[in-house]
Amino acid sequence: MLALIIDDSRAMRRILRRIIEPLGFSVIEAEHGQDGLNQLAQHSHNVDLILVDWNMPVMDGLTFVQTLRANKGVPRIATVMVTTETEPAQMARALMAGVDEFVMKPFTAEVLIEKLQLIGVAIGNPIC
Repeated sequence: MLALIIDDSRAMRRILRRIIEPLGFSVIEAEHGQDGLNQLAQHSHNVDLILVDWNMPVMDGLTFVQTLRANKGVPRIATVMVTTETEPAQMARALMAGVDEFVMKPFTAEVLIEKLQLIGVAIGNPIC
């Protein structure tokens, strides 16, 4: 299984990688939404999960999700917004754009794994 982690923070990408690799995911990374779209252009039919931050330079996570869902050539990929955005109106916008689930920063490994299980993508026996 392959996961794409999109976050402008190298530290956050590393944290997310450490949580999902034990679940059986290989990981590719992107620093912003446009970089994420570029990675998908190379790997779209292999990516099983996208973890994307909302607030990033160049292209934010919401725009990334809107662009992803508008592209009919890309198969439906489970997408989780990992963000500090907690305002209900913002969450509603992201859900309407096609986000499958939210994880609010700061979070624990258990919370992320629980969210992945809710959308049917957490497999394996993680040691947290």
